[in-house]
Amino acid sequence: MSAMLEGTARAEPGSDRVRLAAVFLPAPLPREGRVAFWDPSDAPLPAATDAERTELTVVRRHGSSIRRRQAPALSLPLDQALPLLVRARRDPAAHPATACWGAAALHALRLTARGRLLPGLTPTGHDAWRAGPLDPEDIAHLRAVAAALPAEGHAVPLPGGGALRLPRPEALMRSFLDAVADTLPRTPAAPYACGKPFADQRPQRLPGAHDWAAEVAAGMDAGVRISLRLDLSAYDMFDVGDDSGRTRGAGAAIVQVHSLADPTLVTDAAALWAGEADAAFGARARVDAALAVRRAARVWPPLARLAEQDAPDVLALSEDELNDLLGVAATRLAAAGVAVHWPRDLAQDLSAAAVVRPAPGSATDGTGFFESEDLLQFRWQLALGGDPLTEAEMDTLAEAHRPVVRLRDQWVLVDPALVRKARKRELGLLDPVDALSVALTGTAEVDGENIEAVPVGALAALRDRLTAGVHPAEPPAGLDATLRDYQLRGLAWLDLMTSLGLGGCLADDMGLGKTITVIALHLKRARTEPTLVVCPASLLGNWQREIQRFAPGVPVRRFHGPDRSLADLPGGFVLTTYGTMRSAAPALADRPWGMVVADEAQHVKNPYSATAKALRTIGTPARVALTGTPVENNLSELWALLDWTTPGLLGPLKSFRARHARAVENGEDDGAVERLARLVRPFLLRRKKSDPGIVPELPPKTETDHPVPLTREQAALYEAVVRESLLAIETADGMARRGLVLKLLGALKQICDHPVLYLKEADAPVGDALAARSGKLALLDELLDTLLAEDGSALVFTQYVEMARLITAHLAARAVPVELLHGGTPVPERERMVDRFQDGATPVLVLSLKAAGTGLNLTRAGHVVHFDRWWNPAVEEQATDRAYRIGQTQPVQVHRLITEGTVEDRIAEMLQAKRALADAILGSGEAALTELTDRDLSDLVRLRREA
Repeated sequence: MSAMLEGTARAEPGSDRVRLAAVFLPAPLPREGRVAFWDPSDAPLPAATDAERTELTVVRRHGSSIRRRQAPALSLPLDQALPLLVRARRDPAAHPATACWGAAALHALRLTARGRLLPGLTPTGHDAWRAGPLDPEDIAHLRAVAAALPAEGHAVPLPGGGALRLPRPEALMRSFLDAVADTLPRTPAAPYACGKPFADQRPQRLPGAHDWAAEVAAGMDAGVRISLRLDLSAYDMFDVGDDSGRTRGAGAAIVQVHSLADPTLVTDAAALWAGEADAAFGARARVDAALAVRRAARVWPPLARLAEQDAPDVLALSEDELNDLLGVAATRLAAAGVAVHWPRDLAQDLSAAAVVRPAPGSATDGTGFFESEDLLQFRWQLALGGDPLTEAEMDTLAEAHRPVVRLRDQWVLVDPALVRKARKRELGLLDPVDALSVALTGTAEVDGENIEAVPVGALAALRDRLTAGVHPAEPPAGLDATLRDYQLRGLAWLDLMTSLGLGGCLADDMGLGKTITVIALHLKRARTEPTLVVCPASLLGNWQREIQRFAPGVPVRRFHGPDRSLADLPGGFVLTTYGTMRSAAPALADRPWGMVVADEAQHVKNPYSATAKALRTIGTPARVALTGTPVENNLSELWALLDWTTPGLLGPLKSFRARHARAVENGEDDGAVERLARLVRPFLLRRKKSDPGIVPELPPKTETDHPVPLTREQAALYEAVVRESLLAIETADGMARRGLVLKLLGALKQICDHPVLYLKEADAPVGDALAARSGKLALLDELLDTLLAEDGSALVFTQYVEMARLITAHLAARAVPVELLHGGTPVPERERMVDRFQDGATPVLVLSLKAAGTGLNLTRAGHVVHFDRWWNPAVEEQATDRAYRIGQTQPVQVHRLITEGTVEDRIAEMLQAKRALADAILGSGEAALTELTDRDLSDLVRLRREA
């Protein structure tokens, strides 16, 4: 039947296909009703094995009159017809009558899904569900569908030998809704779940259930419905201890009765029950109204008094009853079909906000905010219509014991929770840093719950200054350089933060001029105390040269090596390394510093390390962190940086992890990233080379992935290590398993680089024989031959120092001018290597990634080769930025060597996706891979061969 109806419903102009009209045929037992499909054009009906063929008596036009005639039809029970009707509703080729009944079917299904089913009895006393209660919107929708029903949809005449009459569309559709309601609950399992009555398909006669069925459904369908209108003018209408014995009243409820058959007919209960209502209600309406009140009284017992009162349209309410009615009782009554209407002048917009304000007498513009040791007030502030209440008005609310209060010449609906806040306004005191954190995020934690918080006064002014952005600053006197626009903005931002007693993290991409910006800041601050710069040993020379170049005449001293001294410090710069700072922290902490700068601040990303702890002991009014990667692995690193620059801003690490980090890293809360960004954005200035206004400052950069095949030796080693390691991993768990996974990943990466690296062959011959064993080394030879022929220069990065030595020895054997820079290279020699490369004496420089990935200025290089892949794209980009930085004048080409079909191939795909999310949160690199299942790990590392 389904295929038949779909095939015939899509008739095209000029085709011989027919369109079947649907008509509903009600039955004494609603669920036994059927839907018949017939053809108004008298075309032969198609074959249908799952439908009953029958003859319908239909009424059709005959000239200027109408007459009965017989029409062949296909008849289906409701459960089979419903899917066809629903599909026809969306079919533009369906007959209008069928589409209309499809709309009625959707309406019936939605009512059933909402649980709008009422038990009832047929005139013969059998069990039958019906659709209800119907809201006014439900009835309006039913009438709209019925009004659209064409004649073919109700063309079967009513029984009887008298006048020819067709069923009214609205009545027929109401019968259809009841029939659907009586069909759907009767599944094969229903009799076992809830008993046979109202569950079994077979009719059940219930002769003693008439009164019960009438009471259950009274006032809930198309009969009548009552509502309560709250009248507060009678707030004190009853006195305590009067002759009636009633207690002091809090108000009254005016009872009204509505006809759902005609919503315009409304009367009060007294007139209805006195027999004076509109005739449209009739005697049955009075009975239904009484039954509806009785039903509603089961939900809310005070309504039971209506039947005992002389004035059944007014229900006097005690304070407790009024409070209950304004609370949960209204919800229960609404579910029972009794609407509660509030007075029009009842104000319901009383609200509360947690307000943070400085103590009286504080600065009004945020200046010197953190110089005060005063704690800030944190308290509830109530408002009516957005207008804050006075202390006296909040006292009135705090003393209120009623659900409504007279306030500002109007009745105000009072939430008990707001009364509790008015009574306990003080939420405690906050120190300035905690208060600023609350102001920036707009939230605070009170008793384990996050609540909205609003800063006012000087705190609001400070928040506005921090979030309003900055205009480019004027370059300071004594700076022998022309700063770019974005560098002037960075200078202005750092000057703002340090002038407010706050710190900041300048997280520009490498090569955008963080060093010169800090030099300009030192000149602009013009402090008599020196600026202490803590940096990796490889950057000492760079800092000294930059200061002497851009701020000539400013004293600079290195506090490093055996002859270091803090005696007679100049007022300029003191440069030291992280290692020296750690060992000499007490001596450094005893000196006054105008500013402390931590360059490559990711070196203190572990807050529990000795280096990080030593750095925190050095006091200063201004702290600046410089890094291109504020987050390498997880958000705890960001906490470590900002908790040093502005101590206390992010709270304790444990609470920061619980409140912000886990939600961001695990993707548990869509708004977590934005909340954290609001908090940290004012304290972290992040600029990338791709930002507008910066790109034009740099030449183009081209990045290319070079797929490299494994040699036969590499492939054999790779598959053997995968096979043996996975067997061991499958039988391990916990830390042992994680260790085995990391060992496997490291071994595979070494094999991808070169078998010699994995096998640790100390005496492997160099030259062509060495290149023949590694696809990567052979491709490196080709790349370097090409660029050296064009008088180019290249940086070659690898994460393995032994691989760097192997590459250097191989290139030297091929007479390529090459030098090696790694973590063990002394600082003076590093500086000489950099100078030789920049002068063109050494066109190829091989570098270990971690030792040389930061702090070096190697702008002569037009090519950067990543011999192997690091697990974090930010680390690779830092290495690339040794060449692609301000001062670079030639296009830079980045070459990444990736062995085909290996773990490197899959990691490359993961890094590409990871880079897109790097600004929000970077993953945890290799550590995340240790948590993979055995199956996922196997899929990651197994060698995939090209077909």
